Amino acid sequence: MNTVLAQEVIRYNRLLVIMASMLKDVQKALVGDVVMSEALDKMANSLFNNAVPDAWNAVGFLSLKPLASWVNDML
Repeated sequence: MNTVLAQEVIRYNRLLVIMASMLKDVQKALVGDVVMSEALDKMANSLFNNAVPDAWNAVGFLSLKPLASWVNDML
């Protein structure tokens, strides 16, 4: 059981690091400090449409819920 818990903690930590870095990059891109890449544009569109970005789905847990419910489940 400890092995499974350790694997889940590693997975969630990786997800949180990716989420934090991508959200900071999107904020910078919206202000104009950095160039809006295709990946950031897709993420911004997903956030606007209340959908979980593909980059987060690839690393995070499986869910078909919209973004708001997904974040509640993650917390």
